[in-house]
Amino acid sequence: MMKKLVVLILKKTGIVLFYTVLLLNLFILFSGKTYLYEGIFQTYLHGRSSPGIYDLPNFHKRKISQSASPIPWAINTGNDAISLSKSEEEYHQQFDSKAFIILQNDTIIYEKYWDEHSIGKVSNSFSMSKSIISLLIGIALEEKKIKNLDEPVWHYLPSFKEYGRKSITLRHLLSMSSGFEWNESGSNPLSENAEAYYTDDLYGLMMRQRVAEDPGKAFIYQSGNTQVLGHVLEKATGVSLSNYAAIKLWGPLGAENPAYWSLDKENGNEKSFCCYYATARDFARIGSLLVNKGVFSGKRIVSEAYMDEVVKWGDLITKEGIKNQRYGLHFWAYKNGSEWVYYCIGFKGQFIITIPSRKIVIVRIGNVRDRDVSATDVSLSNIGMTKQNLVSQIGHPRDLFVYLKMVNRMLNQKSQKR
Repeated sequence: MMKKLVVLILKKTGIVLFYTVLLLNLFILFSGKTYLYEGIFQTYLHGRSSPGIYDLPNFHKRKISQSASPIPWAINTGNDAISLSKSEEEYHQQFDSKAFIILQNDTIIYEKYWDEHSIGKVSNSFSMSKSIISLLIGIALEEKKIKNLDEPVWHYLPSFKEYGRKSITLRHLLSMSSGFEWNESGSNPLSENAEAYYTDDLYGLMMRQRVAEDPGKAFIYQSGNTQVLGHVLEKATGVSLSNYAAIKLWGPLGAENPAYWSLDKENGNEKSFCCYYATARDFARIGSLLVNKGVFSGKRIVSEAYMDEVVKWGDLITKEGIKNQRYGLHFWAYKNGSEWVYYCIGFKGQFIITIPSRKIVIVRIGNVRDRDVSATDVSLSNIGMTKQNLVSQIGHPRDLFVYLKMVNRMLNQKSQKR
């Protein structure tokens, strides 16, 4: 009797599974969302519901060679070593940190890795890649390959004229104010963001995008803006995005390790909105460039005028209906009293945080990030924030303030040891 029951259950389960798979396939085929096959294979069959920081082997890629003349970081070997407290260590474990580095005056004063991560291991930048695109735009401007930021996108991509996009400029893309119809969700498999990650036709996806509202009015964070900029750069420079980055950025930055950019297919287009893979130490070079206004190791790489502009808040309204106090041109900016904090952030809590006034760079790589501060936040004190400045903190990630508080404590620990 029991054997017959088990056979019956297995038979019914098999029938349910068969029809589930059949309906899923019919949906994918009739909707045209064939990228879902790649998403299922690369993510869901691995027990995950969203992309991961070690996805590099899953996709085609281009190598961005390390510098021909690598510039190693200076490392503090003095007696004033700093360390994480027990509660700080627990926080890193809670949010699944993989790397945490603090530099001051271009010297590593703290460095720690967790689990399988190590000095030479590359991981996905996710949206920190957007800031790299902005730097490359600045370099192309200086080289006169791009005329100015207020130039219409269609000057470089003629088919961009269609679907009401004729008035969209490079500045609109950089400031996240293009007004695209774009679902930014990183976990919704039907979003444009998911399609961009798994599709084998990024250019086609971007040329199909329509606008929902007039550009230049509202700050709405959308990865599609960056992907279009990647195509503009290729058109303007005449070389692949990876080659341009290697020659104009990664090489001059003295990178010690190669980086990689995921592609949508073999010999295809870079996923410019994400998917720049590098080591934590080499990501810190972007922070140093930000702190030193476009100069690295005494060499100018990006113009000072452009570096000043990328961190200025755009005159835009946010989704909360308040004035933008968070975003410039593909860089984030927060004013902490009289001190400015400029940073890049990725989907899983990848951070390059800089405090230029104190020449501090913080790099954090991990698998989990906290939510953004909202207008209704009532639990701010535990992350070192105050209600008094809540409006300026809205839209910034809560863990940003944790890492800033953490580093301030560690630096005070260092000064007390002297």
